Amino acid sequence: MTGIRKAAKSDLPEIETCASDAYAIYVDRIGREPAPMVADFASAIIKEQLYIALENGQLAGFVVFYPQRDHVHLENVAVSPEFQKRGIGSRLIEFVEQQARAEGYCRLELYTNAKMTENLELYPRLGYQQFDRRLEDGFDRVYFSKVLD
Repeated sequence: MTGIRKAAKSDLPEIETCASDAYAIYVDRIGREPAPMVADFASAIIKEQLYIALENGQLAGFVVFYPQRDHVHLENVAVSPEFQKRGIGSRLIEFVEQQARAEGYCRLELYTNAKMTENLELYPRLGYQQFDRRLEDGFDRVYFSKVLD
């Protein structure tokens, strides 16, 4: 059973390892480390924007999200390879959607790298619609949004 809780400073090493392991498969495709792999997780913890998923007491994944004007931005979601294909990523995204609704937001936005083709299939299955595609900071980013009911 997966539990989700706010990350603590003591979780930082495991979060960094999770990000590194989860995004490693994309380094060759993109030609460099993807932005979410090297994000400032310490800052996200301090700002209380980072939550972790625990599976039998082990950090299985994490999510970073925060409000932006009229929506909640889902910045980063990662699951350690040994915990993938168990629905943890989807549960983390669902958690963000629940938190957004509880705070009165009606829309979620996120972006992913165009070379992370798995995500281009996943997000539409979860009800997200593509609304933009941009080159930013040398990355080809595909933007998605979801209206929350």
